[in-house]
Amino acid sequence: MSDPKEQDNPEGTKSSLPVKTILKTKVYSKMTKKETTRRSVDSDTMAPGSCYWTTERDGEVKLRMGKNSENEPPITVPDMIMSAATKYSHYLAIGSKYKKSWQLLTYIEYYEACRRAAKAFLKVGLERFHGVGIMGFNSTEWVIANIGAIMAGGISVGILCSNSPKACQGIAETSEMDIFVVDNDRQLQKVNQIQGYLKHLKAIIQYREDIQEVQPNLYSWKGFLDLADGISDEKLDQVIDSQKPNQCCALVYNQGTSGTPKATMLSHDNITWTTAAAVQSLGYKCPPDGQEVLVSYLPLCFAGAQILDVWVAISVAGTVYFPSPEAGKWNGPARAPGTGFLTEMLREVQPTTFCGIPWVWDCMLDNLKTKQLDATAFRRKIDRWAMRLGLNTNRRRLLGQIHQPLCFGLAKKLTFDPARKFLGLKHCQQFLNLGLGLPRATVDFFLSLDIPIFEMYGLTESSGLHTISSHQAFRLLSCGKALPRCHTKVEKENRENVGNLCIWGRHIFMGYLNDKEGTEKKVDSQGWLHTQDLGFLDVDKFTYVLGNSNDLITLSSGEVINPSPIEERVRMRIPIVRYAMMVGQGAPYLCALLTLKCQINPETGEPRSALTSEVVACCRKLRSQSTWLTDVLYDRDPLVTEFISQGIQDVNAEAPSEGAKIIKWVILDNDFSVGGGELGPMSKINRTIVAKLYQEDIQKFYERSASS
Repeated sequence: MSDPKEQDNPEGTKSSLPVKTILKTKVYSKMTKKETTRRSVDSDTMAPGSCYWTTERDGEVKLRMGKNSENEPPITVPDMIMSAATKYSHYLAIGSKYKKSWQLLTYIEYYEACRRAAKAFLKVGLERFHGVGIMGFNSTEWVIANIGAIMAGGISVGILCSNSPKACQGIAETSEMDIFVVDNDRQLQKVNQIQGYLKHLKAIIQYREDIQEVQPNLYSWKGFLDLADGISDEKLDQVIDSQKPNQCCALVYNQGTSGTPKATMLSHDNITWTTAAAVQSLGYKCPPDGQEVLVSYLPLCFAGAQILDVWVAISVAGTVYFPSPEAGKWNGPARAPGTGFLTEMLREVQPTTFCGIPWVWDCMLDNLKTKQLDATAFRRKIDRWAMRLGLNTNRRRLLGQIHQPLCFGLAKKLTFDPARKFLGLKHCQQFLNLGLGLPRATVDFFLSLDIPIFEMYGLTESSGLHTISSHQAFRLLSCGKALPRCHTKVEKENRENVGNLCIWGRHIFMGYLNDKEGTEKKVDSQGWLHTQDLGFLDVDKFTYVLGNSNDLITLSSGEVINPSPIEERVRMRIPIVRYAMMVGQGAPYLCALLTLKCQINPETGEPRSALTSEVVACCRKLRSQSTWLTDVLYDRDPLVTEFISQGIQDVNAEAPSEGAKIIKWVILDNDFSVGGGELGPMSKINRTIVAKLYQEDIQKFYERSASS
């Protein structure tokens, strides 16, 4: 690995910051403390009408602040960034890999680059509360454009790379987008197809690859930043000082899912307060006591990923590393990169906190099990002993027993440390999971390796986060406790105390842009957000999420079934199953679509037709010789068919009613993936799309029933 500290800055973002400018920046920060105080007055005075929500892009909302003196004073995003640049000016902030060398910016250089981007946005005509769309893979330029757009008084809009031109057009029109920032020619061509329909579009910036064809309104990244010289510091400062914490600075669209995307408005306070609350809840290091090292690879157009990778990193003065441009050159949509790329990057930068999604943890689990199965019989025996010890010790620790057995250190040296090193997580102190909750089997596997994965729960409408697990708040299958001074309640509870989750706090969004009806359905008059998620709270206020009300299946008998717990039991009882999806809306009984665990292409993230080593090993125990998915399709392998049938019987034995039993099932001819459309970018099953793709299989379940 080349030493990051010895590398140069990327072209176009290198700061030629003289001492005078650094001093000016520090003096400016002192001057603006008065301005910050002025903008941090009681929230009630900031919101005409004192309403918790608005649907206007230039609207202001009442912040959810009580009389508690512990409340963080509201600040804007530029205030937060300037504070970090002043306090941690010479610490490394961000780095991207260009042609095998790391190019880094310190915090003062980062801040100055954001200011230059903001000036350039103003120069090309960015209007107040108009959108700046950013469409590309995570990079230094992505975050600088994001922050620069907010500094310039615009609204930052992250766009998923896989979006069609039509989807981009819809986002551009609703956000009144003045500027598109794209990473390569592929994304540029999407904008070119639709720019004739965009009445507000004034400029396009391409920050990677050479521009192939000159256009009047098209700028390279360097050419764009050069425009900053035409705007004075004083003009930019006036724009920054005019911003209020309870005004909109970002739009987040629910992309990668079926249906019309909603434009979720996030305020400055949504971002800065949620960031502070996340830092308080988790165990981040901060200079001079230490510095966090983070890897940013999850799409930044999602609120949770952006809070953790961009805003929390700034708040704790961490160093964030972005993948090289070459790492994103796979066909298909934006996704968590293939494990080959990700593992290589983790091994190189050695993060201290790592955030995964279920898809990524699945890949890591597959890789570790393959490594274990390839080892000698003696080595496998050691690993089994160590992992039993690790799981039992960590379970006892959850019950309050803090003393480790004497041989725990030996297990750590022989099995736990090598596993972390293999994954590139040797120095990692926090392991986070964003998105859907992990299957119990996955949680237990990593816990047995002394890797406790902290579950988090949140929605776009809650700025990406609401509950967080941590070393101080960890329970199996729970997604932790609510952020400080946030609240959770359960409405319409059933006999098992499961009901609709409602949440309240300063992280709750401003409203849906131009959608009063949708906003009123989501947020009640008291400011509670109705999540539509199903779950419960235990006596210690730990939150458990058990599905979503939109996924409920109503059988022809009228019985309503929550499929999520059943699907979780299937994956637990049948370890060779990767995904299970229940179907049966309006039908007489439940059926299951199953996918088996297949190997994943390490570069693209797409499933292969070969079964994983874990599945092959299971087949051998059953005396089956199956190695490929085709070996077991259509009941070709009676041993595997019987194994799955027995697992389904075990699941049905735990069913609370006859209607909740699985009557029929089928193994699908492909594992689910983002590229195939079955999964969203954050690993959530797109149930509507899966139902369409496998409509024939579903119809066969009930055709047989009708004919009999």
